[in-house]
Amino acid sequence: MIRVRGLTKEFDDARDGVFSALDDVSFDVRPGEIYGLLGPNGAGKTTCLRILSTVLRPTRGLAEVDGLNVVRDPEGVRCRIGFMSCNTGIYDRMTAWEMVEYYGRLYGIAEDRLQARIEHIFEILQMHEIRDRLGGKMSTGMRQKVSIARTIVHDPPVIIFDEPTSGLDVLVARNVLQAVAALRDQGKCIIFSTHIMREVEKLCDRIAVIHRGRILAEGTLPELADRYNQPDVEELFFELIRRREDELSGRSKSPDDSEHPGAHGTSLA
Repeated sequence: MIRVRGLTKEFDDARDGVFSALDDVSFDVRPGEIYGLLGPNGAGKTTCLRILSTVLRPTRGLAEVDGLNVVRDPEGVRCRIGFMSCNTGIYDRMTAWEMVEYYGRLYGIAEDRLQARIEHIFEILQMHEIRDRLGGKMSTGMRQKVSIARTIVHDPPVIIFDEPTSGLDVLVARNVLQAVAALRDQGKCIIFSTHIMREVEKLCDRIAVIHRGRILAEGTLPELADRYNQPDVEELFFELIRRREDELSGRSKSPDDSEHPGAHGTSLA
């Protein structure tokens, strides 16, 4: 459902000339699977997801969603994906039902099908008690449910979640994760971007650890634990980051620095 090969995104940088937000990234995501992109802030997660959702164009490489190229057929791709981030806004003067209905109409869903679809979504997400509540009077948890509902109103086969639990309290975050798991059980192809280790352990079928635009490791948690002898996902994460930072530090050292073993350090930022 998602196929990425050699994906690279470069931006002009006033100081360094070129900044590589993504550097030769490749992965696949299958139907009925949650694929976790795990990385610190600034790792390249959002850049990758914005390319997949056609918001950004890649500098090089291939990205396909449900067999459609994100550059050659962006409209077709947008019809086949739902995208939700932690920054999704809610209209204060529209009710929950009106907001989901509005997005359904934007996708061109026939009116009879749309009303039945919204009824179904509100039932699944347990939203009937807030169907007539204005956005300006919703709690954070209610707003997140509306965001999920409008993301999936057109029943897309591919769904992208970009740190959807960022800033949420534990109870609301739990509800979001349960909704994501339910979508996987429906056979959806899901990318879940996060920097929260417990979400990865709880939710993801496979993960990719990404740092400074490069994927450092990919696989199931048991596979990665065995490969790197790190049974704990947090320790695995920091070990991979440490190795990458040591590699970058070694490249940047001058010949004089190499003569002084204590001259370099490791950053996990």
